[in-house]
Amino acid sequence: MSTDRRKAHRKSKKKQIDPDLPSSPATRKVAEDYAAAITPSDPPSSADADQHQAEAVYFPKPEKAYNNLGFLNSSAARSIRIQCELTEPAIRFRKHQVNNTIVLFGSARIPDPQGASRELKEIEDAIGREKSMSREQKSQLDRARRLARAAPYYADARRLARELTAWSLETISQPRKRFYICSGGGPGIMEAANRGARDAGGKSVALGISLPFEQHLNQYADDDLGFEFHYFFVRKYWFLYLAKALVVFPGGFGTLDELFEMLTLIQTQKATKYVPVVLYGSKFWNEVINFQALVDWGVISEEDINLFHIFDSVDEVRDYLVGELGKYYL
Repeated sequence: MSTDRRKAHRKSKKKQIDPDLPSSPATRKVAEDYAAAITPSDPPSSADADQHQAEAVYFPKPEKAYNNLGFLNSSAARSIRIQCELTEPAIRFRKHQVNNTIVLFGSARIPDPQGASRELKEIEDAIGREKSMSREQKSQLDRARRLARAAPYYADARRLARELTAWSLETISQPRKRFYICSGGGPGIMEAANRGARDAGGKSVALGISLPFEQHLNQYADDDLGFEFHYFFVRKYWFLYLAKALVVFPGGFGTLDELFEMLTLIQTQKATKYVPVVLYGSKFWNEVINFQALVDWGVISEEDINLFHIFDSVDEVRDYLVGELGKYYL
């Protein structure tokens, strides 16, 4: 390496040294020794060749592991990605003083009542203009009727989230002690929960999950408290870790999975805190799950039925949760 090349190298290293630190003299000496130890190029044949060859010297610049996206997205780095999904939300929750959540579960397929009514009417009008109904139209009509039947749960979830958020904002002066609505971040009942919190002028948590057919959080999720998880089990961890109450609206596999996992953790006291659990909509829950049969078969105890309560009105749920949360957490 030429003398000019060595000087340039030393100069570039000196720029990275903080002169205000007590270690500055020692660090500068290390940098100079490093520069002096670099192996020079082969002897040049002429002055021009010397300059050209010095400029062409290649020094490898490997990517740091934490900047290597190929590595971070590999199976070998799975444990690191899991740790990120555990750590980054914790920092954000701490920053925004979110310590208590009221989690609303429910189907992502249940639409806003206005949208459901509009879709049903459009399908009925289209069929009415035809002389006969095709198989595809019959399928569309059945689907629209099912969604219209379930749509009132969207309105109830929205209202419940709004009233619980308003209660928290009006009665709890310290932000760190307030209760924040938390949803899964997607459409349907999840959207209704975040929407209701925004109606009341409050923030809410949206724990989204990346799915092939669901690529974004609902429009009512807050930027500061919106997340997108890759791992379902880490998402479930955050559902329960901050939860002080659970309200479960009608839903499918995902809702049932989350409900039974939460009940199992409460039943086995892996969750040592008190978490009131509400199942909303007795007609749905009594038709879909025969809890008494589980008792009759001896696979759960009679007392396990008391781990949750079933209600049919927003007023009942609001009053019950306000009472329980006030008693145990305020």
